[in-house]
Amino acid sequence: MKDCKDPSLSSKLDETWKKAYDEGRFHLLDGILYHRTKSTCVMALTDKTLISNILNECHDSVAAGHPSEDKTLERVITCSWWPNWQKDVAEY
Repeated sequence: MKDCKDPSLSSKLDETWKKAYDEGRFHLLDGILYHRTKSTCVMALTDKTLISNILNECHDSVAAGHPSEDKTLERVITCSWWPNWQKDVAEY
């Protein structure tokens, strides 16, 4: 996995992506962008449809069992990341 650090790209990102990018939290592996924290490395999502699908699977699906907000937060962060994901889960 290689770091994704291109100074020219930083200036093109909006603030929500820029902070994570400037902290060196993005990594590229086999053409897929990942977001890394101290304990996780999950796929970074930009597509609204994928985000909606993740929220649905982590909260509304039969397998999820319509869990609480805290459980939904735990499930989402085990597989994906996007700017303001916690807010999106709370609003879902």
